[in-house]
Amino acid sequence: MARISIEPDPSARSAPVSSVELTLAHSPDSDDAFMFYALATKKIPAGSLVFSHILDDIQTLNQKAIQGVYDVTAISFSAYAFVAEHYALLPCGASFGDGYGPIVVARGPLGARGLKGKRVAVPGAMTTAYLTLLLYEAEIEPLFTPFEQILRRVADGEADAGVVIHEGQLTYARTGLTKVLDLGEWWQNETRLPLPLGGNAIRRSLGTNIHAEVARLLRESVRYALDHREEALTYAMQFARGLDSSTADRFVSMYVNQWTLDYGERGRQAVQTLLDRGFERGLLPAAVKADFV
Repeated sequence: MARISIEPDPSARSAPVSSVELTLAHSPDSDDAFMFYALATKKIPAGSLVFSHILDDIQTLNQKAIQGVYDVTAISFSAYAFVAEHYALLPCGASFGDGYGPIVVARGPLGARGLKGKRVAVPGAMTTAYLTLLLYEAEIEPLFTPFEQILRRVADGEADAGVVIHEGQLTYARTGLTKVLDLGEWWQNETRLPLPLGGNAIRRSLGTNIHAEVARLLRESVRYALDHREEALTYAMQFARGLDSSTADRFVSMYVNQWTLDYGERGRQAVQTLLDRGFERGLLPAAVKADFV
């Protein structure tokens, strides 16, 4: 049986904080670019906080979070079980799949339970896409693959199937591949909840004042992008990896929306349900409580 493993290796304004530089890491994708547009381009004042933006793929960010490298970082929700001792979740900035999510593709139909025993290209050991796949079918042979190479590996026959994330969810048909299932749709049918894919975490040691100020600024950045959609999309297009503007707009709309501004009760319940089910199935290392600043 496959399992997740790793190599050792609120929105109220807070009291003033001392001037401090913070590293803020997120993925180089159009939805994250849209979300962080106002902060990255200084469209909103950050007060005494100075952010250094670092861009990297989500699996690398998950691994860096294990090492405690960044002050504020995007992480997969499944990775939170590995870093909860040192990081808390920010109450905004999340990506949920509301009836949709990572898509499993193949070169042809596999049938309802056709993934069992198959070689499946997956985007990383700590990604929510991989955890959700294992909740659906644990008896697969995972082929850990950079997310941008998954479609090619499936099309070339190196893998029997693959789990596509990011813009691949909208473009997989261009490579002649077939959808086996939508993991977000399956999760919603199972739980009646949206699928929590990724959020933003902040180092616990920074303290409550900085926690509150970062949460406020992140929410303002998301709200600014939603209120100034055209200019934020123009900025995000440079990270859209070949998508046309209408497809990029559709992709951003999928993952930057009301869930991003605030998890709400159902969103927080969804995160906890994912963590609980992962632990109950022996896929995560510990039972953890989703702790929000």
